Amino acid sequence: MKNALLVIPIFFYFISCTQKRTDNTVTTKNVIKANFQYGYDFNEFNVIRDTIRSGDTFGAILDENHVSQGEIYGVVSKIKDSFDVRRVKVGNPYVLLNSKDSIGKTQLFIYEKNRIDFAVIDLRDCVSAFNDKKPVTYLEKSAKGVITSSLSQTMEDQRLSPNMTDQLANIYAWTIDFFRLQPGDRFKVVYTQKYINDSIPAGLGEIKAAMFEHRGKPLYAFGFIGDSVLGIKDYYDDKANNLRRAFLKAPVKFSRISSRYNLKRRIKLYGNRVRPHKGTDFAAPVGTPILATADGIVSKSEKRRGNGNYVKIRHNSTYETQYLHMKKRNVKRGEAVKQGEVIGWVGMTGNTSGPHVCYRFWKNGKQVDPFKQDLPPSEPLQKTYQNSYFKYITPLKNQLSKLVF
Repeated sequence: MKNALLVIPIFFYFISCTQKRTDNTVTTKNVIKANFQYGYDFNEFNVIRDTIRSGDTFGAILDENHVSQGEIYGVVSKIKDSFDVRRVKVGNPYVLLNSKDSIGKTQLFIYEKNRIDFAVIDLRDCVSAFNDKKPVTYLEKSAKGVITSSLSQTMEDQRLSPNMTDQLANIYAWTIDFFRLQPGDRFKVVYTQKYINDSIPAGLGEIKAAMFEHRGKPLYAFGFIGDSVLGIKDYYDDKANNLRRAFLKAPVKFSRISSRYNLKRRIKLYGNRVRPHKGTDFAAPVGTPILATADGIVSKSEKRRGNGNYVKIRHNSTYETQYLHMKKRNVKRGEAVKQGEVIGWVGMTGNTSGPHVCYRFWKNGKQVDPFKQDLPPSEPLQKTYQNSYFKYITPLKNQLSKLVF
């Protein structure tokens, strides 16, 4: 009996130890981390990434991935107001999220319109389509450059986005004649660069501030929303004057002037006789958009023997403009047009030896040289916004001053 009593505690001791070890045992499980892209966990699908090739169609891609012709027709009909399947472009990426079963049928079709914008077509129970954007962050940067031959070449030399050329040209379209840039003209810019997921460059954001020195004269530009209700951003100089003018400097972008307004022009073809040229010719490739240089009403849109296809716009009781030799007109008589609106395309109709637009400018019923006119400016920034404007541009102007050539 005594020996039995000694065994019992030892027995319970082993039980207690065994139980304690069991409680401390940790079972390790393989946890798969979610892989969310475009709003979906890619771990739940078989993922196929590809690009649109020549001859590819939305229907053919789905057909290859086990979506029946009847289903494809139904999908196209349901999503036609949200996504036009005919507009998929060669070279654009797309992603197929297919089922993980043995069939591998497409559940979602994701089409990238550009680096940021994409469309999702959900082919599951309730077919739907919607447009979305990748998360974008903006990083502020600065740059400077000196013109040697052209603005676009300088941008290329500085490894800056070609879109910066367009943005600068648009900002200064009313104040700088970009066809007469001089070697030695220079610029400084403060701008934003777009990034996807904080790391992938996605192009130029916007120019926040700029200084363009043309013929030794510095011209400042600061983007500012002067009317919080309308929310429209405009560019103003360092005195709060609007950079916009009533008229653009040119009706086409980045062409060259092949012939200027000249009342004493002599043409060898006509026996070297004086034949006045009352317009300014802008040479550009056929099909280049022609822009209305100011708001107005189309007074003529027709085709005549010498002028070819042309449009004439009455802007007010003082000014009219005319655009000759168009390939095709885009407006009709009586239409109201806005500054910068495409009214036609460069062509070779009428009397012309090469593709260009002849731009004619009337003041008080008389044809004049538009480059010698003191054109009216737009309204300056309202006084109620000027204090906040000057406070806003002070640090930006300091940033520009620190960029030394």
